[in-house]
Amino acid sequence: MTPAEAARWHSHLQTPVLFNHHAPLRVNASSIERIDLNPVTSTPRALANEERVLILTPLRDAAPYLATHFDLLSELTYPHELIDLAFLVGDSTDDTLAVLAKELDRLQSAPASGGAAFRSALIVQKEFGVAGDQSVEYRHSFAAQGPRRKAMGKARNYLLATSLKPDHAWVYWRDVDIVDSPASVIEDFTAHDRDVLVPSECFSFTI
Repeated sequence: MTPAEAARWHSHLQTPVLFNHHAPLRVNASSIERIDLNPVTSTPRALANEERVLILTPLRDAAPYLATHFDLLSELTYPHELIDLAFLVGDSTDDTLAVLAKELDRLQSAPASGGAAFRSALIVQKEFGVAGDQSVEYRHSFAAQGPRRKAMGKARNYLLATSLKPDHAWVYWRDVDIVDSPASVIEDFTAHDRDVLVPSECFSFTI
């Protein structure tokens, strides 16, 4: 159909008029906040895409394990400037909080082997009123499982809700008493492209 034929074909129609088509809506209330999560993605190419990772660790009576924990964290090959650390300290009877603060300050002020400091570190304190032996025998006994896992669930919920930010693409749950792990563990996890990955009871990875 030629332009002339098209004009004759549509001559009986009125030309539509649009007033303020898609005019923007302006919201000025300071109490309203908008977060767009669409640009945040979790992909198997996390390193190449500079996707941010949140490492979460609940702590209770963990002072003896913290030095090794931070030594292993400092060896991670995923860029430290893309990693946020968050810890929840609760129901401890030892010096967990002071040792944690000291180790974090050491790590962030003078990164080991000339590496970079982590993007940020957060300490959350929350007492749940949990008591009981922290020995391996008690923690793995049948009687301890119900109360212990209930307390662990609460601690994890508080820690995640407090520390998760809109730009985090991955969450890495890591126990404090791990004695060894690959330096490339984050790259290894993200390469699997799974929503939840649990290689053992020591740590898990989620998007």
